[in-house]
Amino acid sequence: MVASCKDQLKQVAICLQRSPCVMIERNKPKECISNPELAKDLPELCKAQLATFLECKRGIVDMRKRIRGNGTLSTGKYDEQYEKLSTGDFNPLEEMHKLDQLNSSQKQ
Repeated sequence: MVASCKDQLKQVAICLQRSPCVMIERNKPKECISNPELAKDLPELCKAQLATFLECKRGIVDMRKRIRGNGTLSTGKYDEQYEKLSTGDFNPLEEMHKLDQLNSSQKQ
């Protein structure tokens, strides 16, 4: 994967891991995105981050962005948070509360 989209991918993964679709209903993140019935219940924040990631991926093959580049390289900002969620080292209630806070601040 191109390094410029790694941060966006990790943002999407973290948001999906915190979503009720994965946390409560115990679906796989891929199912939450691909199944229209499950996707309609995803938080708006996750949908926005997914759109940002897909736009970044589109930019990789966009010939207009070839010379100046797709964007900044990965900063590693989400590496630690992603690692905790991936290994199961987290409190589910705390993670859902964080997602609710982020989602409500985006709507304002």
